[in-house]
This record gives sequence, C-alpha cells and structure tokens, in this order.
Amino acid sequence: MIDLYYWPTPNGHKITMFLEEARLPYRIVPVDIGRGEQFEPAFLKISPNNRIPAIVDHAPADGGDPISVFESGAILLYLAEKIGRFIPGDLRGRVEVLQWLFWQVGGLGPMAGQNHHFSQYAPEKIPYAIDRYVNETNRLYGVLNKRLADRPFVAGEAYSIADMASYPWIVPYERQGQNLDDFPHLKRWFEAIQARPATRRAYEVGKAYQRRDATVDEEAKKILFGQTAATLNR
Repeated sequence: MIDLYYWPTPNGHKITMFLEEARLPYRIVPVDIGRGEQFEPAFLKISPNNRIPAIVDHAPADGGDPISVFESGAILLYLAEKIGRFIPGDLRGRVEVLQWLFWQVGGLGPMAGQNHHFSQYAPEKIPYAIDRYVNETNRLYGVLNKRLADRPFVAGEAYSIADMASYPWIVPYERQGQNLDDFPHLKRWFEAIQARPATRRAYEVGKAYQRRDATVDEEAKKILFGQTAATLNR
C-alpha cells in the first residue's frame, strides 16, 4: 500500500495519473495547502520542502522499512523503477525519458506556475511579469509541440512518466493564456492522454478535494504566497 499525501494541483495529479495507470493500491492522505496543513510537523518529516505531493511506500522493493519520497519528479521515477514500467530499461530510452522529466520539473512547471501567480493571484497586475511568464509558457509549449511532431509521446513510442509529468501542466492552458490550436502536435498528444481511462480516473479522484468555491481567499493567499524560512519554524 502507498500513502499519497495529496491535493488536486498539477503536481498532485501527476502521481494519481501514475498510480491509476499502474493500478497500484494507494490511500489518499489529503493535505489542504490553502489551510496550511503542509506545515504540520508530521508532514514535514515526509516532505521537508512543505510541498505536496509526497508518498510513503509501505512495501518497498528491498523489503525493508517504509520509504518516503517527496518531489513529484522523484516520486514518478521511484514508482516507475519500483514496478519496471513507464521508463525504458535500455540506456538511450531511459535518457530520453529522464531529460524530458527534468525539462518539466525545471521548466514547464515553474514557468507555468509563475504565469498562474502573476496573472491570477497577484494583488497587483504587473504587465511586465504577466507578459514575461505568459511568453515563456508559450515558448515551452512550442518546444513540446515541436518534440511531438514526429512521435506519439514525449519520449518516443511509449507512454512514460515524461508524459505524466507534463500533461497536468497543460490542462489549465486557457488560464495560462495559451490556445492549443496554435500547437497542433501538442493538442493531439493532449487529447490522447485526456482520453486515457487512467487519466479520467485520476482527475475524478481530485474532484472530492476541490473546493466548491474555486477562488483562493485572502487567508489562503497569505499561506500559499507568504512563506519564508520562519514559516517552517513557527
């Protein structure tokens, strides 16, 4: 059994997509990041960066004590290696997956996240910041579109953790100021993953934890966007 510390964010969806695709048994442990539950001492022992997702694997491959893993890219890699799926076993195929996994966690996710922040949540709408991150998101969409021009999935012929990592960050494309019609190869890939039964199940899981009022209130903004080192030591 795997405990998944989760909230329905793009990074949270990555892991439910994997677990549903692999049909691994798991238990959701909700961490309401808008109410500060990510700073609870018990959670910080598992995820010292006070971010979701994180997992605890109670049946690791070495047969030893439970293993905890934080950071979504590390979790995807850990799970893929655990079951020997969604990452190739050969050197060259593995490199393809890993470089695109790191492309997402180092580029697409952070840039789209800043896009969301300055266009949706910042109390002051700063045109320079909005344009900076909308344009960079657009560039990254272009990179992915070009990559998918001659292959069905990000790393080649097979669906992999590279696809699972990127897809949830494309889901809110309208909020990011993007039009999928401008990226036909990306749009084809996006619709193919969206149609996968495991993807549908993963997003259905998230609905139980979504607020009926989708707005982020002022208290949640203070928690989400006002963190410093002192926050961890309160």
